[in-house]
Amino acid sequence: MPDQLIFATEVILNGLMAGVLYALVALGFVLIYKASGIFNYAQGVMALFAAMTLVGIMNGQVPFAHLINAVFGGHITHFGWHIPALLAILLTMGVMVLLAWCVQRFVMRHLVGQEPIILFMATIGLAYFLEGVADLMWGSEIKTLDVGLPQGINLWIDEATFNIFGYGFFIDNLDIVATVIAALLVAALVAFSQYTKQGRAMRAVADDHQAALSVGISLNFIWIMVWSVAGFVALVAGIMWGTKSGVQFSLSLIALKALPVLMLGGFTSIPGAIVGGLIIGVGEKLFEFAIGPLVGGATENWFAYVLALIFLVFRPQGLFGEKIIERV
Repeated sequence: MPDQLIFATEVILNGLMAGVLYALVALGFVLIYKASGIFNYAQGVMALFAAMTLVGIMNGQVPFAHLINAVFGGHITHFGWHIPALLAILLTMGVMVLLAWCVQRFVMRHLVGQEPIILFMATIGLAYFLEGVADLMWGSEIKTLDVGLPQGINLWIDEATFNIFGYGFFIDNLDIVATVIAALLVAALVAFSQYTKQGRAMRAVADDHQAALSVGISLNFIWIMVWSVAGFVALVAGIMWGTKSGVQFSLSLIALKALPVLMLGGFTSIPGAIVGGLIIGVGEKLFEFAIGPLVGGATENWFAYVLALIFLVFRPQGLFGEKIIERV
């Protein structure tokens, strides 16, 4: 097997793994958009907020310690204990559910019936508000997140080297574990949407709010549930990306990588988010591998957006999105 083919296979596998993570982030957007028609610009900041909250809880950090010390002149920083990762994840999920309730109670319920641009602007405000709250609660320094996921080379997976026809190539253990977890979560979300009573109610709300109300579906409950699920997706994404690159404010930018995924797959399609994520993941890796050396590299920074622009021109609804026809 030629060396170039081996390297291309490695590139494709890494692209698939990155694509699953892109799809996971995109699912948070799709869930909220399907249930409420809101494009949630704050999804990336929710991942940042969840990751920072998880680190703070695990380390026993006092929330708003900097603010408390500035006002009262103290030097309090930590409670003096460390919480196990699993319990900290559960507590963080509780915080994200509380956040979902607050968003619905104090923001979104007052904007029912407003134009989509108003709702979008509200989520932009929510994003900056959450970023500021996260800074006040946990500080702005870069944090290390370790929930026990294997990283680097590990013997339990044969030093992360898969041997095919006598040739081997390296794949990071963290990427493998993150891909498996993300794939399981994506499958669970699809099953939840298609086969559970709450999932069917969510799809009914997405199709027609008034019809859903007429059959006894609570819009408030559905929206809180959807924002909670999106918060859980943000938490998982924050754990994966935070473990890989550290918990820092640039973590919120992962949402920008989900935009081309949504444009390819369609804003209302869960399968579209999955397929779009895989296309973007594999496409940007292969393009960097094949074309990058000819144009000076760094094509991963813009390839996804160029591909999304092409789709917007020729198929605005995406691969799986619904084509909306308005009569005037």
